Amino acid sequence: MKRALLLPLLAVTTLSGCTVPGLTLTEVKVAAPERYTALPGEQGPTSIQAKQNVVAGQQIPQQWWQLFGSEPLTGLVEQGLKNSPTIVAAAARLRSVEALYRAQQESVQLPTVDLSLGANRTQSSGATQGHMGSGSVLSIQNASLQFSYRADLFGGNRQQLLGAGAAVEVERYKAEHTRVALAANIVTTTIQLASLEAQITALQNIIEDESAHLAVTEQQYQIGVIPKSDLLSQRASLAQTRTRMPALRRAQALAQHQLALLIGTTAGEADIPKFSLDSITLPQTVPLSLPSELTRQRADIRTAEALLQQSAAAVGVATANRYPTLDLSGSFGTEVNQLSDLLSGGSAVWGVGAGLLHPLFHGDALRAQEASAVASYDQLAAEYRQQVLMAFREVADALRALHLDSEQLALTEEADRLASETLKLVEQQHKQGAVSYLTLLNAQRLLQQSRIDLIQARAALYVDSATLMVALGGGWWSETESTAQAVQIEQGADK
Repeated sequence: MKRALLLPLLAVTTLSGCTVPGLTLTEVKVAAPERYTALPGEQGPTSIQAKQNVVAGQQIPQQWWQLFGSEPLTGLVEQGLKNSPTIVAAAARLRSVEALYRAQQESVQLPTVDLSLGANRTQSSGATQGHMGSGSVLSIQNASLQFSYRADLFGGNRQQLLGAGAAVEVERYKAEHTRVALAANIVTTTIQLASLEAQITALQNIIEDESAHLAVTEQQYQIGVIPKSDLLSQRASLAQTRTRMPALRRAQALAQHQLALLIGTTAGEADIPKFSLDSITLPQTVPLSLPSELTRQRADIRTAEALLQQSAAAVGVATANRYPTLDLSGSFGTEVNQLSDLLSGGSAVWGVGAGLLHPLFHGDALRAQEASAVASYDQLAAEYRQQVLMAFREVADALRALHLDSEQLALTEEADRLASETLKLVEQQHKQGAVSYLTLLNAQRLLQQSRIDLIQARAALYVDSATLMVALGGGWWSETESTAQAVQIEQGADK
């Protein structure tokens, strides 16, 4: 049977074939697209605030959040990466599987050696010696070293070890993915919080403007310049504007609580700085790694790869279980009647043995177990393929979103400018009696919405910039960090 092992290499990756009869893992080439997407040209307007330079072939920095130029934001991310329970739990899981790998490494590569000490005192029956009554009392003391080893005739032990090593890789990449996801959540939640703060400030300014206008309207009504319906309309407009504040305050509180959770503390204890969109810099340079590098830089794809390798090893183990096993054993020690004679010459006992066990009939259980392992492998291969496709889609989505965000921000800026000019003109015309009061209210509401839309458009551009960094892998593969981790694994395996 031949099974294609899909690895997240866009070049070629080879896994050595198993020594198990009938099982061969072959290499497969996975072609990367030439580009993530057909990048759009500058067809629409571009905001001055949204000028970004996408640099193809440039790597994502490990601490990509520093591109936003906010020291308080960087501090929150660092705090989260240090204190978050999800990070601590991921690190603990990694240590656990590393320890299990070392244990399995020792158990399959080296024989087991046990020291046995024992003492027995027995009394025999006199009847067995031809007379009635009590027989002799016998004391036996023994000490021995016992050896056992299972020879790896068909690679089953090796496959078990490969599977355990793959399990380590799974948790290692899961831990990296957790770090990237946590950093991204902190960044996007902070941007959301800054956006809500800006919306609240804008709404407060709108309420102040409408309140001042209401005061003027009340004066005009008192002297009979305007009808009561205009006064009631202005009051209703102000009341309606105020109803938007509680929802913003609620969203702000929830964002603060979420941010506290992400950095590993409670809402009451969290020292979260006050953020504004102006305090966060939009990255001017957007690094864009090559498509051929993406699957090596996505921790979730590396996890899928390691799971596939683990499954391939499980197929090897299941197949090896259908073939004979050879167990070797030995012992050496002493056996005496008197404890003082334990180390004397002539008391030595020893033994060696070998046993060959060949499964002849287990019903169809062993083949069924192998078939189950193969099916699991096929499932993971399909899931891996899906993971790769999703990764390219996420990058394409993020790139497209950045372009459209810039266009949306430019259009929103223009809409806000026109709404502001319109309101000024309508206010003058209303003072002169040239337009109705309804026209004035509509101009006010148009400006209100444009101000909120402008803030949301800016925040969307910031969020999608962070989303692109994460879609490209989040920079976890830093050479220094990866080398340190590899050394840690090797040192742990040698202990």
